[in-house]
Parts: sequence; C-alpha cells; structure tokens
Amino acid sequence: MAVEVKKLLEAGVHFGHLTRKWDPNMAPYVYMERNGIHIINLYKTAAKMDEAGEALAKIAASGRKILFVATKKQAKDIVAEKAASINMPFITERWPGGMLTNFITIRKAIKKMATIDRMKKDGTFLTLSKKERLQVDRLRAKLEKNLGSITDMTRLPAALFVVDIKREHIAIKEAQKLNIPIFAMVDTNSDPRQVDYVIPANDDASKSIDMVLTHVTDAITNGLNERKADKAAKDAAKVKADAKPKAAAKVEAAKEEE
Repeated sequence: MAVEVKKLLEAGVHFGHLTRKWDPNMAPYVYMERNGIHIINLYKTAAKMDEAGEALAKIAASGRKILFVATKKQAKDIVAEKAASINMPFITERWPGGMLTNFITIRKAIKKMATIDRMKKDGTFLTLSKKERLQVDRLRAKLEKNLGSITDMTRLPAALFVVDIKREHIAIKEAQKLNIPIFAMVDTNSDPRQVDYVIPANDDASKSIDMVLTHVTDAITNGLNERKADKAAKDAAKVKADAKPKAAAKVEAAKEEE
C-alpha cells in the first residue's frame, strides 16, 4: 500500500525542528529550510514508510511481537489505540529500566499481577487485613499502569517501533544491546544512525504521528492476515491428507464385504 505524499503534507509530516537544533546526520532527509525550520523531504518519508511497512508485515506474518514505545503526550494515546487494535504490546507510561535487558525480572512483575488476581478469585485476598489489602491493591494498580499493556509479551519482542528516539533513548540503547531491530519516526533533531528503519517525520504533531502509525499498523494487519490465511490453508491440507487414508480404508472394507 503506497503512501500518498499529498496526505503526508496535509498531516504536517514535513515540519522538522528549528535549524539550530538539527542533527547533521539528518541532512539526507532534509528538503529545504523555511523560516528557520527544516522541511523534511516527503518523497523520502513515503519510501521509508513503505520499506518499514514491508519489514514489519514480515515480522507479524512470522508470529512474533512488535513492541511500540511512545511516552510523549502527543503520541501516547494514538500509539496505545493503534497497538491495541492489532494486539501488539506497547509502553506509553514511563519506560521501565531493564525492560528488555532484564526481561526476566519484568516477567516476574507481570506474574505478580496474575497472582494478585488469583488471590481475589479464590478468596485469599479477603483473609488479609484492611491495610494489607490496600497495599496489594495499590501494587496491582501500579503494575497495571506500567506493565498492563505487555502482559501477553511472554518473550523479547522481534522489533521495536519508537516515536521520538531522543526521548526514548533508554529503550533505544537496550534494543541496540540485544540486537533488536528498531523502527522509528525520526525528526530533524535526532541521529538516524541509531535506528535500523528510519521514517523521517515530524514526531511532535499528533496528526503526523497518527498518519505514520496508521500506515504501520495497516501493514502489520496485512502480515497478521497473511499468517491466518497460511494457517487456514495448512489446516485444510492436513484435514484433506487425513481424510485420504480413511476413504481408502472404507473402499478396502467395502471390497472385503463383497
């Protein structure tokens, strides 16, 4: 699904940062300077969005997870909505240190949430004192806020999608350390060399973020649908293969009766 440059223009994806705040490594993606602001080359943005979309679709088709990261105000709600719609994990509150590099500890915290839920179901929770119940409830709420969106992520993600790599620098470093591919919206004030799949774009405007995320999640949806279709085809082939011996056995049985 090709990206229309006109739509990117309407969403303000082309607006970069002030020229004095730019990172020179973004020069290949800058079209011009206007009123002290760098303007991003949207033809390059469109090409990079298509490239990132194809790669993300392949990851989704393989059945692996893509972790979305965006804690800035303009992006968090959009990212949470888009990622949840395709059943992908996301972090929109504070990045938990060691989220990737110390994933075992993070999984333990997630299991703690499940333990508390079990306590409430089996009645153990009611045997606690009022003060203890309050403490447990607060802990559950805190864990839900920070980690509730990654409860289904049972292993390290196959890729990261980040909005604003400058803000999410800890997440970027952890992914780099573990060689996890990084996809990101990169504005003119950031260093694109930190990212495997760069999408040069305005990462401050909600319209721009929504436009890029819509394309990305649509591509992932295509990958997920491809996986479902492949699975359905394999299941159908298996049923057909299993049916052949049964049919042959019936024919043999009928001959013997004759």
